[in-house]
Amino acid sequence: MGRTVPGQLGPAEAAARPSDRTITAIAKDGIYRPSRHLEQAKFEGRVPGGDYEGYVDAHVRRLEALRRAGIVERIDADQWRIPDDLVSRAAAHDAGRDSQASVRVLSPVDLNKQIGSDGATWLDRRLIHGETADLAPTGFGQQVREAMDQRREHHIEQGDATRSRDSRVFYRRNLLAILREREVAGVGSDMALSKGLPFRAATDGESVSGKFTGTVHLSSGKFAVVEKSHEFTLVPWRPIIDRQLGREVMGIVQGGSVSWQLGRQRGLER
Repeated sequence: MGRTVPGQLGPAEAAARPSDRTITAIAKDGIYRPSRHLEQAKFEGRVPGGDYEGYVDAHVRRLEALRRAGIVERIDADQWRIPDDLVSRAAAHDAGRDSQASVRVLSPVDLNKQIGSDGATWLDRRLIHGETADLAPTGFGQQVREAMDQRREHHIEQGDATRSRDSRVFYRRNLLAILREREVAGVGSDMALSKGLPFRAATDGESVSGKFTGTVHLSSGKFAVVEKSHEFTLVPWRPIIDRQLGREVMGIVQGGSVSWQLGRQRGLER
């Protein structure tokens, strides 16, 4: 395969997203709380791969997009005001973003690089969630299927997955989080050599602070570089932090995401 970047081509028409329906179902009295969603997801135990934090964070990212469109209101880090007609309004917004066919980049990392990557890739999310029904038998769909097969074998070789006698494949619990941490640790160590600063991985629940000096793009996503005089760390990037480039920032690491407390603001930005 040549360099093929996963993308999605489609018309402007948009159906209701499952995430919007879930947000509506979780909301109580018009308020959606990520913390409540996380508790319910863990209680039900139905999230493939066990990445509950990543699952809820995906819904928060959707809300951020809808907030910019004026459809929902962010009260604070754990409260979002949701309209009763969220599902229909969100679908209408998606359909109206462009009257022409559009291409949405699903991953900036090409398929070949994803196959042997140390990080959590787009292929991994499809593997763990068993997403193959939307793939065509030829063309790009066939390339993705082949890449998924190779990525699956890679995980088995690395001990991150096992194949049973009936050929079913079982992935390590919290695999996406494990891969993300593994990639960040490796990249952080490499960056430490060029920066002349020790790298320290941030742990869940930890408060991180320092100067936001830039970003790095990994297979696992985009990460912010936060430096202190004696060390630096890499934490998941969010759009809210971009305007703080070169400034001191502080946030709390929360399962694959960061709640930022920026400048003189007293609320947490997620």
